[in-house]
Amino acid sequence: MIITQDLSKHYREVVALDGLYLEIHPGEIFGLLGPNGAGKTTTIKILTTLARPTRGRAFLQDYDVVRQPLPVKKLIGVCPQEINLDKELSAYENLWIYGRLYRVPGLHQRIKELLEFGDLRDRASHLVKNFSGGMQRRLLILRALLSRPQVLFLDEPTVGLDPQVRRQLWSLIQQLKQEGITIVLTTHYIEEAEMLCDRVGILNRGRLIALDTPAAIVARLGGYVVEATENGKREYHLVKDKAEAYSCAQTENCEVIIRQVNLEDVFIQLTGERLSR
Repeated sequence: MIITQDLSKHYREVVALDGLYLEIHPGEIFGLLGPNGAGKTTTIKILTTLARPTRGRAFLQDYDVVRQPLPVKKLIGVCPQEINLDKELSAYENLWIYGRLYRVPGLHQRIKELLEFGDLRDRASHLVKNFSGGMQRRLLILRALLSRPQVLFLDEPTVGLDPQVRRQLWSLIQQLKQEGITIVLTTHYIEEAEMLCDRVGILNRGRLIALDTPAAIVARLGGYVVEATENGKREYHLVKDKAEAYSCAQTENCEVIIRQVNLEDVFIQLTGERLSR
């Protein structure tokens, strides 16, 4: 479905993306993880025809994103991180204008279906400025779905939302996967990647440094983590097994937590930075 070959992007002396080889399978949820400046947004911009690579090529269903941008645009839907809805218009009006721009056939019925799907039917005539953050995020996703895309790009789809609303959006995203839509998302929430993604790619300084299922990536590091908190400062010790974890914990004269390694621990080990925020 999506293939990149030696994909690179330079901004003068800044290397935003450096030789990315990637294959994203049809119908999967694929997560791009990495600290700020790792190359996630650059990758999305190239795949959605908003930026041209300095080197390399990218394909969506055999269409070259640079040489054949129009067929690519017909395949994709994009939900940006920024909430760029017209807040002085209603939910229905936001979808109607977008649908007219993209010449969506049967637009009224399509909007009706999407508002039902996103549990916003009763808010169709309400102004977006009065919506909660979670409702606005849902409307953004619905807007990206208007043209019935085969590939959906979600850039930080749940950023700034409380945990309960985030889980509601996770359910919506999982329903889209069940409909066969390929989903590419970027996220800073480690539990989001573990919950949603079939596979994840970890980017750091423009390079792909890990690619697999979340479980497989965690299994490579394996073991346990001993978290020691003293005077508000937390330290992490990676150990191989429970016995070593207990031994390590007994050397600490402060609050200690023993737990299994998770994806964020792997991320820190690979990049030296925390992912959650």
